[in-house]
Amino acid sequence: MDYSPLWISLRTALVATVFAVIIGIVAAYYVIRLGRLLKGIADGILTLPMVLPPTVVGFFLLVFFGIHGPAGRFFLAVFHERIVFSWYAPIIASTVVAFPLMYRTMRGAFEQFDQTLVYAAQTLGLSNTFIFWRIILPGSRYSMIAGTVLAFARGLGEFGATIMLAGNLPGKTTTLSVAVYAAMAAGDNALAYKYVLIDLVISFAVMLVMNLVTGEPSRRRRKNIPAAKGGI
Repeated sequence: MDYSPLWISLRTALVATVFAVIIGIVAAYYVIRLGRLLKGIADGILTLPMVLPPTVVGFFLLVFFGIHGPAGRFFLAVFHERIVFSWYAPIIASTVVAFPLMYRTMRGAFEQFDQTLVYAAQTLGLSNTFIFWRIILPGSRYSMIAGTVLAFARGLGEFGATIMLAGNLPGKTTTLSVAVYAAMAAGDNALAYKYVLIDLVISFAVMLVMNLVTGEPSRRRRKNIPAAKGGI
């Protein structure tokens, strides 16, 4: 059994998650500060990869990063590298499809954050940068963890955009999802079941971690609620 799809998937998901987390947090922080119209437009554009079919997302990525696309021509002229069918093509595809999950999670966290804490910090003369890093972001840490886990799980299971942009090059761009498709297409059901089992175990472990971590605040709040004395 070839384990390269597992390592490629883990590498792709980890790197894509890092990019999705950074870009998602920055995008959410600035989008909530826009006016109503601009916020709606920006939110619609940034959320599109989450609602579009993955193959459609892959088509747009192929057009943009192909040798005739703007990004593809740039990389070919400057770095003499083709993005399509390269080892980092799955990372780009996974980042694009995982980003909206992180963005939406952090946008909700920032919008629900208690602004009185921000106003209090401003009255003390603290800078916006300090407030963001030391007050807002730590206060949104559970949402950040949840968004990170969801982005990782989405990047790990990405198929449509990956097959469009990266193809199926064994040992280079073949992720677990692509390997399952290739095994089924070749009629090797036993190999497909093995890859599916690996993907299921990893996905379940990731979701279990998220439930344990994000459930901690609720348990803490319940412990802090004093028990009622007496009866009705």
